[in-house]
Amino acid sequence: MKPIGIFYGSTYGMTEKIAHKIKNAFGEWPVDIHNVQDVEEASEFDKYENLIFGTSAWGIGEMQDDWERAIVKLEDIDFSKKKLALFGLGDQKEYPESFVDGLGILYCRLEDKNCVVGYWPTDDYTYYFSLADKDGKFVGLVIDEHNQPEKTDERVEKWVKQLKKDFV
Repeated sequence: MKPIGIFYGSTYGMTEKIAHKIKNAFGEWPVDIHNVQDVEEASEFDKYENLIFGTSAWGIGEMQDDWERAIVKLEDIDFSKKKLALFGLGDQKEYPESFVDGLGILYCRLEDKNCVVGYWPTDDYTYYFSLADKDGKFVGLVIDEHNQPEKTDERVEKWVKQLKKDFV
């Protein structure tokens, strides 16, 4: 069990809440949680072979502010020996034309997408367009706390079960 570093950007605390749910779902697996706004050096990401990045959606199709400031630090990371999973929050009823675009933008800004694991089915969501939808799957776990909060715990549990196989 290699340690996992969860790095999240959260404006109102919901993404942080989901980061803690993910940590708890890993049980005995060693997981550290970091607010990306507190990351000063890219070397903080280098401490982990297994990474999870979480973001909320912001505005209409924008990246969450903390990630916008931290994204350049990712350019200095060699992801070739890492596994990276992503999760994002969004509101499919209020923003169906840009659902979880923050997650999609975070994915797009990664230079090496070969390290990404933890793709998630688009079934059970209703939206018109999402930058996070690649070839009929989301690039990571998608949570809609506004419209489907009753599904969050089950989604987190299923996703973490999947990641435990990927993070070996």
